[in-house]
Amino acid sequence: MDQATAVALMTAAKYLGAGIAAVGMGTAAIGVGHIFGNYLSAAIRNPSAAQGQFGNLIFGFAIAEALGIFSLLIALLLLFAL
Repeated sequence: MDQATAVALMTAAKYLGAGIAAVGMGTAAIGVGHIFGNYLSAAIRNPSAAQGQFGNLIFGFAIAEALGIFSLLIALLLLFAL
């Protein structure tokens, strides 16, 4: 295998890996929607308990968003650092 082919394969692998890592951003968006949807559903069923669960809502949102940001970071590292 010559050097041009090796560079092309490395570039293709880099873009493929970044694309796969970027899937985590979509799953984070799905997770955030799921968290808020379940909170809204529970708040409609029992409005008096909704305020007590607000802290759990924010914690779940922060964790889901952090995982999305981490996947973006990995994708960018694969694209620009390697």
